[in-house]
Amino acid sequence: MRAIAPPPPPARTSQGALIINLVAQLAFGLLAMTICIPSMQEWGALFGTSQAAVQLTFSAYVVAYGVVQLLYGPLSDRLGRKKILLFGLVLGGLGSALAALAPDIGTLSAARALQGAGCAAGAVVVRAMVQDLFVGPERTRVMAYIGMAMGVCPPLATILGGQLHVRLGWQANFVVMALMAALLFAAAWRGLPDQPARIAAGQAPQAHWLREMGRAYARLAREPGFLLYVAVISFTTATFYAFLAGAPIVLGSYGVGPAGIGYYIMAVPLSYIVGNYLTTHLVQRIGERSVMRLGQGTALCGIALTIVLALAGVHTPLALALPLMLLGIGHGLLVPPTLIGTVGLLPALAGSAAAVAGLMQQLMGAVGGFAVGLVPHQGALNLGWVMFGLSASAALAMAGLQRGQARRT
Repeated sequence: MRAIAPPPPPARTSQGALIINLVAQLAFGLLAMTICIPSMQEWGALFGTSQAAVQLTFSAYVVAYGVVQLLYGPLSDRLGRKKILLFGLVLGGLGSALAALAPDIGTLSAARALQGAGCAAGAVVVRAMVQDLFVGPERTRVMAYIGMAMGVCPPLATILGGQLHVRLGWQANFVVMALMAALLFAAAWRGLPDQPARIAAGQAPQAHWLREMGRAYARLAREPGFLLYVAVISFTTATFYAFLAGAPIVLGSYGVGPAGIGYYIMAVPLSYIVGNYLTTHLVQRIGERSVMRLGQGTALCGIALTIVLALAGVHTPLALALPLMLLGIGHGLLVPPTLIGTVGLLPALAGSAAAVAGLMQQLMGAVGGFAVGLVPHQGALNLGWVMFGLSASAALAMAGLQRGQARRT
């Protein structure tokens, strides 16, 4: 097969539009995940079902969003980034439209799973396109924009979703996502380059890519350090997803309706951005291991303070939001070095490692979100215990990881 020349660097005049396009494509999945969270506190009554069944709508999205990433990665190498992204946008838009028309909770869960499977394309393809299209410091700068979007989107989505719910009904959130999928499809069709990554690099696609992928995953499974890194990031993600799923219920018990939920939830993602900023300075001074320990300790302190306030009878929205700002800061310190560890332990398998870590994050996130629905939430106490158990599991995995690292050094 004749090799195709790699795409030239984007022209300065079009670079801004390209960056905005890429950030928007990735943000689509985060918006779809969280925009309907304010509505979830009322779905039980609207559909005549249990809170556990309502939480399954969140878990269905998260599981599909994680599992399908394992397929999109190698397929985008073989078939081209843009084709996979466009397919995902069609799937995400269709899932959003079906969710808006759902007559019962089972149909809504299925539609959310379809929506998540479509949105997963952006999560994989955008990172690969940044690698393809930018070099050196510019690549780092674009990834920083993506990181900021990942921190800002969840709180903004919950605020927007609450306002749409109050003014137009819960279905409006899914209608907005379907329209956004159509707009992003047009933006990707016209504004993103169309070139298969391996062909662009002068390499023909491998004949047995599924076999190669299986061998890579088997090699990672035999590496104890990798498994512990994945356990740390997975339980940490599950802690945050438990917060996202449980906070609307707790806030509802405090009298906060859909329109106001986002303002309290945003405290954790915004403090996560602060934690990321601190990491860039502290990692050079005290090292990755110490930053991880500091982050884990800070997160546990925030959850513990929430539990103490609940036991003391302080039942107010701020008694939930303010202590958990420590959770956000802690995760901002913990997550970056942990992600670096997952892909850096075996550099030759960095892509496969990232896929496994991404999948396990979403699977454990789904477990965290579902676990919230198994206990009542008249106050923050039960949510605090669920989060503490998940975060403590991450701490145990990190302790095992760092003991192994200390023995090797």
